Amino acid sequence: MNFQTTEEFAKQLDRKDPLRKYRSRFHIPHRDDKDVIYFCGNSLGLMPKTTEEYLNRELAVWKQDGVLGNHTRWEPYHEHVTESTARLVGAQPSEVVVMNALTVNIHLLLVSFYQPTEDRFKIIIEKGAFPSDRYAVESQIKFHGFDPDNALVELEPRSGERCLRTNDILNTLRENENTVATIMIGGVNYYTGQAFDMGKITETGRECGAKVGFDLAHAVGNLPLSLHEWGMDFAAWCSYKYLCAGPGSPGGIFVHERHGSWDGPRFNGWWGHDKNTRFNMDPDFISTKGAEGWQISNAPILGLACLRSSMEIINDIGMLALRIKSEELTAYMEYLLNQLGDSLKIITPSDPAQRGCQLSVVMNNSGKQVFEKLKVKNVICDWREPDVIRLAPKPLYNSFSEVYQFVEILRSILQTR
Repeated sequence: MNFQTTEEFAKQLDRKDPLRKYRSRFHIPHRDDKDVIYFCGNSLGLMPKTTEEYLNRELAVWKQDGVLGNHTRWEPYHEHVTESTARLVGAQPSEVVVMNALTVNIHLLLVSFYQPTEDRFKIIIEKGAFPSDRYAVESQIKFHGFDPDNALVELEPRSGERCLRTNDILNTLRENENTVATIMIGGVNYYTGQAFDMGKITETGRECGAKVGFDLAHAVGNLPLSLHEWGMDFAAWCSYKYLCAGPGSPGGIFVHERHGSWDGPRFNGWWGHDKNTRFNMDPDFISTKGAEGWQISNAPILGLACLRSSMEIINDIGMLALRIKSEELTAYMEYLLNQLGDSLKIITPSDPAQRGCQLSVVMNNSGKQVFEKLKVKNVICDWREPDVIRLAPKPLYNSFSEVYQFVEILRSILQTR
């Protein structure tokens, strides 16, 4: 599309936007009796207006029925989001389950899919991965008695570059094919916003004999995914970013169906026990088939209720429609930001295939001050040390006019520095 710099053009795009009605289904934060411009959905998505209804429904059951709610309603409660989650990530229903928080799930999956030997003991991640991912894999390496200095391989961009090249990633996998045990990188890097070619990475990783997994915190609900088809061994994600399920809401896991009858290492708990005999309270563990076998504790009902409310909206729209708007909205923001000249640099790839809706922007100076001034001007975005402002125009509820208004606010800040 040939974009224009006028406000009227932004309004035209809004009028043509088939998803514009969904903005009214979310609570938009207010300040000084005005809607804020909220580009922080890559950190915490906004609250659907139906969330209170869904949540209050479960509180009412607790209030009225107490423990009876367990068997009449809550025991299979996580299954309400199984089908929709599977569609969202491109998986079979048996390959996914919603449970726990993200890093907890990463640890539980690595218990199974990082089994180092004297010869194969390395984990490959991207340099600059989200710190919690690095903490997790480093602690797993140490737990198995290996030294992270030798066992942790970090994928690093070329000198002078911010993002990784796919061929460099694949070459590093091949260079370590005799020693790598597990590959565990982000589907989208939290800092640069770069989306990785998960299909090619999975294919090469498996050719090298490694188990392949991804942290999809910044990918689920942001990008179209085909986890089953790509054939990765495992993945984990959260639901409070692009899925708008609220702070502390439960994450999800994917385990490929070839591992459905898993008999390897795993930390077991009673909610992973076969459903038909779970409440017999037998001492011997009989696993539920598929991803549900990795469950340990019963489901967090209140968090799942919030997730159900947001998934209803996402299901109504569909990931294809979200992606179409996301590409246009992000490209429009990129276009307008580039009109500001050399005051800033976008480090996120310009190729839509290598990004979701996040643009990571570096100011040529005083970036943190610019971020603080944006906040004063009712623009909510995200600062990440050492030098990036993260902007996420989200197709669920952000408009083209908001993008235009934001860039005009940024322009005025840059002119007065």
